[in-house]
Amino acid sequence: MGDVLSTHLDDARRQHIAGESRAARFRGPAGGPRATPPPGPPPALGPRAQHSQVRNGAERELLGTVSRIRETQGHPCGNISIWNIPSHSAWSSQACLSSVAWLVPAAFHPPRAEKTGKILTEFLHFYEDQYGVALFNSMRHEIEVTGMPQAQLLWRKVPLDERIIFSGNLFQYQEDNKKWRNRFSLVPHNYGLVLYENKVAYERQIPPRTIINSAGYKILTSVDQYLELVGNSLPGITSKSGTAPILKCPTQFPLILWHPFARHYYFCMMTEAEQDKWQAALQDCIRHCNNGIPEDSKVEGPAFTDAIRMYRQSKELYGTWEMLCGNEVQILSNLVMEELGPELKVELAPRLKGKPQERQRQWIQISDAVYRMVYEQTNARFEAVLSKLQQARSAMEAVIRTDMDQIITSKEHLANKIRAFILPKAEVCVRNHVQPYISSILEALMVPTSQGFTEVRDVFFKEVTDMNLNVINEGGVDKLGEYMEKLSQLAFHPLKMQSCYEKMEPLRLDGLQQRFDVSSTSVFKQRAQIHMREQMDNAVYTFETLLHQELGKGPTKEELCKSIQRILERVLKKYDYDSSSVRKRFFREALLQITIPFLLKKLAPTCKSELPRFQELIFEDFARFILVENTYEEVVLQTVMKDIMQAVKEAAVQRKHNLYRDSMVMHNSDPNLHLLAEGAPIDWGEEYGGSGGSDSPHPDAPEVATLSEKRRRAKQVVSVVQDEGMGLPFEVLPEPLSPASLDSVTELRGMLTQEQQAESPPPAGPLLNGAPARESSHPMADSEASSPPNSPLRHLSPGKAADVEPPKPSDQETGEQVSSPSGRPPIHTTTENSAGVQTEF
Repeated sequence: MGDVLSTHLDDARRQHIAGESRAARFRGPAGGPRATPPPGPPPALGPRAQHSQVRNGAERELLGTVSRIRETQGHPCGNISIWNIPSHSAWSSQACLSSVAWLVPAAFHPPRAEKTGKILTEFLHFYEDQYGVALFNSMRHEIEVTGMPQAQLLWRKVPLDERIIFSGNLFQYQEDNKKWRNRFSLVPHNYGLVLYENKVAYERQIPPRTIINSAGYKILTSVDQYLELVGNSLPGITSKSGTAPILKCPTQFPLILWHPFARHYYFCMMTEAEQDKWQAALQDCIRHCNNGIPEDSKVEGPAFTDAIRMYRQSKELYGTWEMLCGNEVQILSNLVMEELGPELKVELAPRLKGKPQERQRQWIQISDAVYRMVYEQTNARFEAVLSKLQQARSAMEAVIRTDMDQIITSKEHLANKIRAFILPKAEVCVRNHVQPYISSILEALMVPTSQGFTEVRDVFFKEVTDMNLNVINEGGVDKLGEYMEKLSQLAFHPLKMQSCYEKMEPLRLDGLQQRFDVSSTSVFKQRAQIHMREQMDNAVYTFETLLHQELGKGPTKEELCKSIQRILERVLKKYDYDSSSVRKRFFREALLQITIPFLLKKLAPTCKSELPRFQELIFEDFARFILVENTYEEVVLQTVMKDIMQAVKEAAVQRKHNLYRDSMVMHNSDPNLHLLAEGAPIDWGEEYGGSGGSDSPHPDAPEVATLSEKRRRAKQVVSVVQDEGMGLPFEVLPEPLSPASLDSVTELRGMLTQEQQAESPPPAGPLLNGAPARESSHPMADSEASSPPNSPLRHLSPGKAADVEPPKPSDQETGEQVSSPSGRPPIHTTTENSAGVQTEF
């Protein structure tokens, strides 16, 4: 890639030098039209003129390279690209690129491109080996699966798609002109943060400016904290006292998305309450995107994670890894950058020019550009290997089915030989270095986790009880659809679930974290929080299913309230049982994740060098399905598993953790309950929302009316969007701000405090941030393009807007994305060229 990039840059420079200088000679007066250049060949340039044009050529080629990098595939969050670079970012600004574009070829010159290829080759060798092992384990599990305790709660087989998790307005920092701009933002069900020019742009179905995939990011709520991280990224470069920092925030409530390799995003809010709400929403995005490898992938997922672990262990890197975030290509790119990053700093840091804050900004841009180049190379290599393995899978499955018994026998023979060799050493290591600390690790994990699951139970109980009171006081079954529509989305409500997630924040492994080489506890926090959300949704869905069955009997209001209370008690019992099982499984997995790498590291000096001699015990025909290294790790796991199981079993006896004993079985289970979940998903708004047949569009009605009706019924989990008439607290002036409209942070702070009292009329065409407007290819219904309906959030204070959800939100209030009459596709990542024209990639 380095050779190709350097060649392209040379060609671009030669072609660009003459053209730019020729155009510059015939520019008209400032602000006037340009003169037409005469025909014929461009005039020759001297060495000085040529040198002045080199960087512009590099910038153009670099932008072209970034555009090609954007064409990524297979993202876990749907139609979201990892590369989120709108034209207003630093990478689309020639002013910002001019100081670093010439360094990017040096950052990715041929030797470094070769090293990237070498890292990928080495890892993909591990991945191919692990693929066969994972395939065998998956097929063996299907045959030998034992009767696991059946979950008491139901789970949603059809996910809640077409939901907007969160929407509202915030300010984003534009790196090209160093200005803050108001953006209408929303978080759809795929958890990609979508940023529009403004709310009108969304309503007119103008493509978004940016879609941010937050995998691997961290949320910072302090500029000082951010400046410290940026300062640590380039050791030896410190800003002098009194100099302007790399970032200024006009309010005291910033939110910064920081990534160790990729570009950073800067936002700010007006109040602490708004900051807390957006922080909860963005943390949901990070939590979801970090969990990018599908859990239902029984072969590719385990093969990849095992290959990552084996590769890192081959480099003497044991323990947890914070950058195991996102999908496979993102994780593998992080793996490459982990090795390339230190070399880049050593080579390029002395070559950066300017003040300390400028050099820091240049380093962020260079790191981001190299990261994207690595991602492009990684994506191509990984997709090629994965395609090859998937093509060979059917042949491998045929061999496994035919020789399953022989493979199992061969593996057990190998395991017995390895066990005889390492068992004495492993038992001594477990007894002296692991066993004394298991109870301390377990206690540190159990306290916050149990508190979090208890909070989930309390939130669920409160929401159902409040709904029952509303049914008694406000009309019974007539309002039930509205209440149940809100309850069905409870697990995805970032604000109501925040109290549950916060219980995991105090998790600490003081004194144990360094001993067991645990780089961070965030991996355990996020895993427990994902379990909490799943259990909440399972409880809600079980309640929905049982209540829907009860409603088929046509109960009166009094009978309905009694049924709700009775069903609530049943679901809580099921929740207690299932949450206990989930927690115990989580504790076992966490203990293994902490202790096994530690044991492998301790045993490596005496055992690892002896493992190759066991290779001769594996038949050549079975070598793709049995690996000595994997079998060795399984034997080590067995040596400590007994102590872990015993520790969790003893903890279950303690009442303070609210765990069921393993011997306890719910005899009063519902054998027919799981049959109820086989039916079609329940649409509470349609069946009990009072929308009836009168609201249904006529079959012969225009398609635009059908889409308008669908958008009117768009479902919103939580919105901080407020009524147009009262003005958004973050709304800027009706006209788009020009780059020169804000001269200082003080002026912006004054602008932020102003409130609009009059409703701003919608513009005649799409707003493109001062760029020429273009005709929209999506026709809109007159009712949508003219007068937006009043919001039920009218007269609410900004701090309460997210706590009170509208009964029947309109499209303008929810920010729900729907297809246009012309069949507009789902959200795509977009960018803009230098003219401000939106393009998809």
